[in-house]
Amino acid sequence: MKPLTKTLSKISHLIRYIETDYPELYQHLDENPVTLSSHMGAQMDTDSMQNYLETLKSILHNYKLEKGIIAAS
Repeated sequence: MKPLTKTLSKISHLIRYIETDYPELYQHLDENPVTLSSHMGAQMDTDSMQNYLETLKSILHNYKLEKGIIAAS
């Protein structure tokens, strides 16, 4: 699998996880995993999508910390 395709797959899975398990957070993401692929344009590259994935992970992690779902390490 190409790196960009793999990254996009990870993004889609993470967004679906947030949508399912943390709907209160999902509503603030302003995301729609179904339309993610329709935004594929010349500006989308592996690095920018990897940065976006890391941002989503960070948002989820910080949300879990804030809600006491996980403990700070």
